[in-house]
Amino acid sequence: MYYDILIVGGGHAGVEAAVAAAKSGARTVLLTANLDTIAAMSCNPAVGGVAKGQIVREVDALGGLMGEVIDQTGIQFRMLNRRKGPAMHGPRAQADKKMYQLVMKERLEQQENLLLRQELVTELIVEEFRDETSEAGHEKRFRVLGVKTQTGVSYLAKKVVLTTGTFLRGILHYGSAQFPGGRSGEPAAILLSESLMRCGIRLERFKTGTPARLHAGTLDYTKFIEHPGDEEPVPFSFLNDRLNVQQISCWMTHTNERVHQIIRENLHFAPMYSGQIVSTGPRYCPSIETKVVRFAEKSQHQIFLEPEGRRTAEVYVNGLSTSLPCDIQEKIIHAISGLEHAEIMRYAYAIEYDYAPSEQLQMSLETKAVEGLYFAGQINGTTGYEEAAGQGLLAGLNAALSLSGKEPLILRRDQAYLGVMVDDLVTRGVDEPYRMFTSRAEHRLRLRGDNADRRLTEIGREYGLVNEERWKKYTEKMTRIQEVTEMIKNHRVEGKTLWELLARPEMSWEMLASYVPELKLFPDTVTQQVTYDAKYSGYLARQDMEVIRQQRLQKLHIPENFDYFSLKQLRMEAKEQLSRICPRTIDQASRIRGITPADLAVLVLEIKKGTSDSLERTQEEM
Repeated sequence: MYYDILIVGGGHAGVEAAVAAAKSGARTVLLTANLDTIAAMSCNPAVGGVAKGQIVREVDALGGLMGEVIDQTGIQFRMLNRRKGPAMHGPRAQADKKMYQLVMKERLEQQENLLLRQELVTELIVEEFRDETSEAGHEKRFRVLGVKTQTGVSYLAKKVVLTTGTFLRGILHYGSAQFPGGRSGEPAAILLSESLMRCGIRLERFKTGTPARLHAGTLDYTKFIEHPGDEEPVPFSFLNDRLNVQQISCWMTHTNERVHQIIRENLHFAPMYSGQIVSTGPRYCPSIETKVVRFAEKSQHQIFLEPEGRRTAEVYVNGLSTSLPCDIQEKIIHAISGLEHAEIMRYAYAIEYDYAPSEQLQMSLETKAVEGLYFAGQINGTTGYEEAAGQGLLAGLNAALSLSGKEPLILRRDQAYLGVMVDDLVTRGVDEPYRMFTSRAEHRLRLRGDNADRRLTEIGREYGLVNEERWKKYTEKMTRIQEVTEMIKNHRVEGKTLWELLARPEMSWEMLASYVPELKLFPDTVTQQVTYDAKYSGYLARQDMEVIRQQRLQKLHIPENFDYFSLKQLRMEAKEQLSRICPRTIDQASRIRGITPADLAVLVLEIKKGTSDSLERTQEEM
């Protein structure tokens, strides 16, 4: 069976990769062990949050599916950090998790050029070849040809995108009980890890976990604090101006000293403390036992009870992730206010799994060791549905672009959170599961969630991912923004333009419209953008200088297979780091861990010298 592109894995990375590849015209097949768990929310039933919500908006602006599907299936919408500036606003939505899966699967089934196939992939099909372009001249490398499956069927393709989530040699931990699994109820992918290592891919281990699920009918809601959704829910997708949705409340309770005492008394049963688990877990989302140990001075921790859908009684216990034995989980939960009589429907567990350290990737998300093989999602050491979706879209698109010899889409750090994430992964690597934070983005004032369409829709259109409906809506919005901007820049009041007045912190659009009543006629999606443009104009002007400096460094390209060890003035640590990462530009080299300004100065001089020598040789030949 021959295809242009194979997508392995049907999680959040896999679905976006498949759609991006298929939209690009590539004949694509998505292989997953279970078609009924496409886009499954293995952990929390939610999409978005601070920085994560911005990523969802970026995926949407580029023509991805996540924003549209969560708008269609969300049961509660909240804008986080409303009291802070717009760069910190984070849209978040609780999902009807089963409906999310069904709608996403339906969208994939309707996608032209895309076939879904239920298969468990066990092995890569590769061929060895000698890379004549390498420094040595005859370096042995691999080229992907396809995959083999458990059913004995081989699928051949020019490109393969692996989005394996937590399935690579996954091991589930319930206290001392442990057994293989990709997640609860699904088998692990054991043989595929072995195949990757045979191809020279280095694998390491991470750990994550998920809380218990409770029966909603057994909870005492009189003891909880209600957390309703926003009165006016804000959509994720730029295709939607507003949402009409009946929202379901979440609820909050707390742990207490009795809970903490139970945990402390049973720490020796926790795999993280017994030595059973030695892998690194996510620091920002620790298990409850880790929180009790690390923050011993705290008498309580917040617990959020999040419904998993409209047609299920299951409730997700956010904040109570644990790998303690099941009988201890019962004691912990029943010691929490409002959960005294709660029935556990699914026990919490931890999972260890293989990932491939991300410095083994090129900026296109193609692996350095295997030509034509791309990685996206947790296999790259990231965590979160949103981070996975963004990587999937880029990997699927870049795999399709490479079919016709086109340059990959590599977003800059000042263009998108997606650009920040990929650059972080490839340039800096990970030593714990990677999660996006606004603090990772040095240009976060321009990388707001509200303007993701203005930053990326034209790029999505250029690469064939944005359809006519989205493009028409975008161009109409941009025309109105330009119209309003020109209007307020040309209208003066007491010697000041309305633009200058709007830039003042105390000035709102409603106050501005008192001078020019016609301004009240423009839609909120337009006036909000113009308001933010005016208020951030001074800050962005200063950031533009830094962007220009970075773009100059980006133009200083480092030759492929550059021999760093030939530079006598370069420190050994710098030689080793640069040789391992193989940065494309001086700008990228500047962000590698351990690289100093002095190292960069040596490298810049050598690159400029090489460019000058090349120019002189060219002039002599002419």
